[in-house]
Amino acid sequence: MLAETKEIDYVMEAASGPHFSGLRLDGLMSAAASSSSPRSSSTPTTPAFSTPLTDSSVLKQPFVIGVSGGTASGKTTVCDMIIQQLHDHRVVLVNQDSFYRGLTPEELQRVHEYNFDHPDAFDTEQLLECVNELKNGHSVHVPMYDFKTHQRSSNSFRQVNASDVIILEGILVFHDQRVRNLMNMKIFVDTDADVRLARRIRRDTVERGRDINSVLEQYAKFVKPAFDDFVLPSKKYADVIIPRGGDNHVAIDLIVQHIHTKLGQHDLCKIYPNVYVIQSTFQLSRTIINYACSGRLQIRGMHTLIRDQDISKHDFVFYSDRLIRLVVEHGLGHLPFTEKQIFTPTGSLYTGVDFCKKLCGVSIVRSGESMENALRACCKGIKIGKILIHRDGDNGKQLIYEKLPKDISERHVLLLDPVLATGNSANQAIELLIQKGVPESHIIFLNLISAPEGIHCVCKRFPSLKIVTSEIDASLNEEFRVIPGMGEFGDRYFGTDD
Repeated sequence: MLAETKEIDYVMEAASGPHFSGLRLDGLMSAAASSSSPRSSSTPTTPAFSTPLTDSSVLKQPFVIGVSGGTASGKTTVCDMIIQQLHDHRVVLVNQDSFYRGLTPEELQRVHEYNFDHPDAFDTEQLLECVNELKNGHSVHVPMYDFKTHQRSSNSFRQVNASDVIILEGILVFHDQRVRNLMNMKIFVDTDADVRLARRIRRDTVERGRDINSVLEQYAKFVKPAFDDFVLPSKKYADVIIPRGGDNHVAIDLIVQHIHTKLGQHDLCKIYPNVYVIQSTFQLSRTIINYACSGRLQIRGMHTLIRDQDISKHDFVFYSDRLIRLVVEHGLGHLPFTEKQIFTPTGSLYTGVDFCKKLCGVSIVRSGESMENALRACCKGIKIGKILIHRDGDNGKQLIYEKLPKDISERHVLLLDPVLATGNSANQAIELLIQKGVPESHIIFLNLISAPEGIHCVCKRFPSLKIVTSEIDASLNEEFRVIPGMGEFGDRYFGTDD
C-alpha cells in the first residue's frame, strides 16, 4: 500500500511540472487537426447570427440553457435534475463531449500527449451549426463519440428533435462567445477540486477503461491547467453559480422556478418584440440570495414582498415605489434621443445624449396615479394627464373622464397602470390617445405585472406600441384577476382595502 502511494505521488509530481496550455506539447496537433477536420482553422466561419431571422423562425426558437463547470463537477446531474423538473416542457440535452474531434492514427500513437480539455479538441463549428438548427426548429444528427477509441462512430448518430428547451452542457461551452450568444441562461456548476478529481478517477477507470496512473498524469498535465486557463475564467459569464452541483437541491429548485418564469416571459417576448421585461443577471452563492445586487433577483425579491398578503401598508408602498421607479427608468430608456455636447467644470468637452423634451405621462385612474410620483422624480416638471375608465369584469370599456394636455399629439406618452390584466381598459385608453393624434409608436405602456391575456390583447391591436413591465404572471382566473397577482393594487397602495 505504501509503495502504491509513493508511485501515485511520483506520477502527480512528475506531471505537474512546466506545461504548455495549447492543445499539444508540439506542433503535431495543429497540422493533424487541419487534415482530419472538414473545417480547418483557415476556413472562414460564419457568425452564429449572421443571417437575420424571419418572424416565423423567431416564433420557433427555444429557450437555450448553458451548463458549464470543471470536469466531474456534477454538470450532468444538474442537467438531469432540471430536465426532470421541467416535465411540462419538451427538453433536449446536447453534450459538448459529442463534438470531440476524432484522432488521426498519428495522434492515437501519441494519445498521452493530446489535450482533451483544450478548446481546439472540440469541433465548435459543428456544435454551432447543430444548436442553430435546433433554434430554428429543425432536428439534427449529433455525433456519437467513443472515449475508449477516441473516434466518432461513422455509421451511427443521435437524432435530436426541436424542443421548447435546449440544455447545452460541457466544460467549455462558455469559452466561445458565439456559443454564449446562443444562450438565454448560463449556469456554472462549482464543485471542490478534490471532489472533482475523485469523481474523475472513478469515472475514467470504471467507464473508460483507463488505469489510475494515466488518469492522474492526464489530470496534472492537461486537465488542471486547462481548468485554470479556460474553464475557471469562463465562470464570470454565468448568470447562476451552483456550489456542490447536484447535491445543492435548494439552488436547483430556485433555478427551475426561475426557468419556469422565464419560459413564459421568453415565449411572449419572442412573439411580440415590442414587449420588454426588466432583465438582469443574478448569482446564487452557497444558496444565499444576494439581494444587494441591482439585478433580476432583487426585482424578484421586491415582488415577493409586495405580493405578500401580510405585508404592512407602509412596506407595500415603499417597495412598490422602488419597483415603479425601476420600471419608469427602464421605460425612459426607450425614448428617442439625440447626441449632445457639453463642457464639464474642468473645461473638457463631453459628448452625451439629450432625450426628447416633448413628453407627458397619462395615468389610468386610479391605480395609475400610484406611478406619478416616480415619473415626476425622473422627469422634472412633466405634464400628467388622466383617464378614468369604468371596469366591470372582462368588459371594462366605458370612458368616464379624460383630461389630457392640449398638445398631446406632439408628445411621447408614458401610459401608467400597475397591472395589465384583460387589456380591455388599456386598449380603451390607447384608442383615446390615438384619437387625440398621438402616434401609436409614441406610446409606452408601463406596468408592474402583466397577464399573458392582456399582452395578447394589447399587442395584437397595437403592434407598434411598447409595453415595459417587471414581470409576466401566469394567467387570469375566472374573475379576470391576475394569478398569482397582487390583489387590488390601488386599494392596497392608497389604504382603502379594509
